[in-house]
Order: sequence, then C-alpha cells, then structure tokens
Amino acid sequence: MTWSGRRVLVTGADGFIGSHLTEALVEAGAAVRAVCFYNSQGSLGWLDTIEPDVRAALDVRLGDIRDARFVEESCRGMEVVFHLAALISIPHSYQAPESFVDTNVRGTLNVLEAVRRARCARLVHTSTSEVYGTPETIPIRESHPLRGQSPYSATKIAADKLCEAFRCTYDVPVVILRPFNTFGPRQSARAVIPTILLQLLRQAPHITLGNLEPRRDLTFVSDTVAGFVAAGTAAGIEGETIHLGTGRAESVRDIVAAAQRVCQHEANVVVCPERIRPRHSEVMVLQSDPSRATDLLGWQAKVSLDEGLRRTAEWLRAHLDRFPVDYAI
Repeated sequence: MTWSGRRVLVTGADGFIGSHLTEALVEAGAAVRAVCFYNSQGSLGWLDTIEPDVRAALDVRLGDIRDARFVEESCRGMEVVFHLAALISIPHSYQAPESFVDTNVRGTLNVLEAVRRARCARLVHTSTSEVYGTPETIPIRESHPLRGQSPYSATKIAADKLCEAFRCTYDVPVVILRPFNTFGPRQSARAVIPTILLQLLRQAPHITLGNLEPRRDLTFVSDTVAGFVAAGTAAGIEGETIHLGTGRAESVRDIVAAAQRVCQHEANVVVCPERIRPRHSEVMVLQSDPSRATDLLGWQAKVSLDEGLRRTAEWLRAHLDRFPVDYAI
C-alpha cells in the first residue's frame, strides 16, 4: 500500500519524533494534517525548521489534545492517525503529575473517541519503553508486565490500557508502538545524549551528568520513523503492541565514551546530585526484543550508535545557537 494521496493526521507534529514523521509522510506523498500545540507566538515547533516546500504542503491545526472538540474536528476525514502528542519529561512529571494525567491520559481518550467517531482506518498510538520499569527479564518482550516507576510512565500505561480497552470494546483499529529511547536531531537538550554532546561540542573540561549506570536501547530517529510509517500500512496488525528498538543496551558511561570518540574531545565526568532520580523511580535497564517488529512490519534498526551520534553531533554543531549554555550543565 502506498501513501500517495492518503489523508493522515499527526498529533505532536511539532515535536522531536513527530516533526521527522511528518516530513517522511509528506515526502511519501501523503496529505498530512499536522496538529501542533497552540501558543501565542504561532510557533510550529520543529516544523518551523523544515524545508519550505514540505511545510507548505501541510494542513496545520494549532490546538490542544486536551480539547475533545478540537481533536474530533481534527480527526474528521482522516484515514490514518498517528498519535504522538504527550508530555514526556520524567523529572517534570515528579513536579506536575496532574498535567501529565490531563495530557497523556485524557488527551489519548479524546483521540480514541475521535478516531472511533470518524471511523478512521487506523490509529497508531505511541507508547514508551518506560512502561516496563526495571524489567524482570531481558530482552523485554511485549508480554512483559507493566510497572509505573514515575508519574510519566504511569500515565503512559493508562493511555496504553485505554487503547486496549477501545480495541476490545469498540473495535477501534489501534496499533500500539513502543519505541525504545529514540535519539537524533531535534531531541530535547534535556535528554541524556544531547546533554553529553552539547558539553563536548563546547569543549567543556568536564561533563555534568546523573547516574552513569542505567542502560538504554538507543534507536536513531530515522529508524523509529521508518517503524511508524510501516505501522501505518502493514496489514492485519490492529490490536498489536510492537517494540521499536535495536535489541542492544548501552550504559550512560558507554554513551559518554562513544560521544567522546565522535566529538574527538575528552572530558571528565562529574556526577551531579541534582540529576539523580529518586532511587525507586530510576529504571536501570531497558533492552528490547524487536523480533515482532521484524515479523509484523518487516522493520529493523539500521543506524549504529556511533553513526547516530555522529549525525546528531553534526546537527547540534550547526544549531548551537538554539541551545543556551545552561541547557548542557
């Protein structure tokens, strides 16, 4: 099945993964409606930085997924809906858990209801590997129990369960994608990889970080986007939950070493107590079993960690003025 002329909605199109996905869908020929978070400056987030011809092809809607009527109107006439809009910062969820419930749970409910009423052919919902907490076994399979170790992960579990319920109750054609730690250009500078790279690119004598031991399955953004695109067209996957990951896990310490190779700059690591998460909230390892993505989507990650870090570093080097110095300390 091709994307040419297909009517597609992307929520969270202004964000990190959402902006890359929006670009990919336009380039594939889809007619894309991009839902971006309303703000008084009229900013479209990262969509402001994409090629003008791609930007001009978009049907942009400024609003908020917490507004049910706005979401219903946005989904009307759409064939495929990719739901990426969410609050994602784990540390911020410690301070403002109610806002995470409103956006991640109620917002997802609004999308599900809108998709059901509009009779869209498919909803691709974005989950997160954080829903597993520190796992009982690795690699993690989709059947692993869910455990909310932060308010953020708890709201994503709730959103996933709403998707499951709407599939069972109303036969909503929803697919749950569970990306494992996507990184690349446009990622928040508060995330660990941009934090490391920005400090190295600025030739800092030391790198300020938190816990160095957690291990993560790091997937470059172009691979994650390819998984989303495949999930939008693959036949017979309604009701499935599918991992997008490499099947490998790297510690923060390993990432620092790889980033130093890429940036050709060495620096001492300083552990900052303010960056340490609460002991029972820190997830110590996330490592996927991506075999179902291969079986159901014909997908597998292709970009190596070093290559992904190189591409990310090149992009950050070209956009250093976008990131205040204190973002990387």
